Amino acid sequence: MAQHSTLTRPDAPDAAAGRAGGSSKVPPVDGWFWLVKILTTGLGEVLSDFLARTAGPIPAVGGAGLLFVVAIAVQLRLRRCVPGVYWAVVVMVSVFGTMVADVAHVALGVPYAVSAGSLAVALAALFVLWHRVEGSLAIDRVTGLRRELFYWAAVLLTFALGTAVGDLTAATLKLGYLVAGLGFAVLIAIPAVAAKARWVGPVAGFWWAYVLTRPLGASFADWAGVSHERGGLDLGTGLVSLVLAVAMALALALAARSARARTRRARAGRSAD
Repeated sequence: MAQHSTLTRPDAPDAAAGRAGGSSKVPPVDGWFWLVKILTTGLGEVLSDFLARTAGPIPAVGGAGLLFVVAIAVQLRLRRCVPGVYWAVVVMVSVFGTMVADVAHVALGVPYAVSAGSLAVALAALFVLWHRVEGSLAIDRVTGLRRELFYWAAVLLTFALGTAVGDLTAATLKLGYLVAGLGFAVLIAIPAVAAKARWVGPVAGFWWAYVLTRPLGASFADWAGVSHERGGLDLGTGLVSLVLAVAMALALALAARSARARTRRARAGRSAD
């Protein structure tokens, strides 16, 4: 799995980054990052459905909301990036965000097309504000409370937008979960190709891919978990949630081992010099 690509370094450090101080509180964006990100989106999709059915919609939404608040509070208090805490927040964003999106559609009757359009506008507005205030949207510059708040606001909106786009594609357009997942797998390759060809900048490529990981992971997770009548494999959302949680834990352990190996090689290289 590649450790560096056109999407691994959204931008180079600049004077603004130096003014913020400290190291970025987002993990290095390598192949492990994207793998874990996709696993979290699938896990959030099926786990939210499982919890809503077993505990009931109101307790599930309330509990997920509380855990999300606790997780983000811990993350914001940290002075450095702790991958386990970071990914715990991402999982809770995925779970809670999915529940909120479902409530908006099922309980309030908001069409997916309206949700997707509104969220796209909101995300674009946030990016404009973030760039005007901080001068960069690069995630290797997420240092300081204000930048981190911008970052997590963007993460929340990308998850919500990805949820709406995924549901719009699979349900409203009736393409089915598998076809939708395959389509998003193709679309998510576009930013890497475009950035390599210098058609778009790496920052734009990163956020494009970040949005699309949500419907990509959720579509395949739904396909595995839902019933045959809904076009799925009928493995059950509980089983799929467990499998994805184990896969995520394994991927994080392997990513940590890979990071330690890189650190040892770097130290050995400096010693040799």
